Amino acid sequence: MSNKTKRIVILNEVELRKTISRLTSEIIEKVKNLDNLVLVGIPTRGFDLAKALEEKLFFKTGLKIKKGIIDPTFYRDDQNRVGTRLIKATDIPTPIEKKEILLIDDVIYTGRTIRAAMDALYSWGRPKRVMLLVMVDRGHRELPIQPDFCGKKVQTSKNESINLRLNNVDNEEGVFLE
Repeated sequence: MSNKTKRIVILNEVELRKTISRLTSEIIEKVKNLDNLVLVGIPTRGFDLAKALEEKLFFKTGLKIKKGIIDPTFYRDDQNRVGTRLIKATDIPTPIEKKEILLIDDVIYTGRTIRAAMDALYSWGRPKRVMLLVMVDRGHRELPIQPDFCGKKVQTSKNESINLRLNNVDNEEGVFLE
């Protein structure tokens, strides 16, 4: 018997798909001009989640929403605490001036990743509005940053982690507390 921590399913595959569908409906409702919307994913799972949302938005509206990726690594104020990983190239497919940007991340925790992503984003220009979508809000905020769209709120302890898994990357689908 191994000492592996117990894995708890927060959202199974069906629940995750329903949550993505609900979030896309909320986006359609809240963003009046979808042609002006740009989905911007934060590596790693935020970008994969952006792809899933882009597909669902296309299915529901027939519109191809632009998407990009922004890596906030060099904008972090806590780099020594979180360490570094392989940097993903920031790639935003359109000028962001006067665009409505939907920043997308899998989990919001302290808010520091989102703050760093916003700093990185503003180095590309000044959008009309920036909104935030997260699959899971796990609390413990250190900055006054709240998501506009949230899949699920889950209270966690600081030593737990929450992981979004998607079939196209992980060969399984769901949200897990580990």
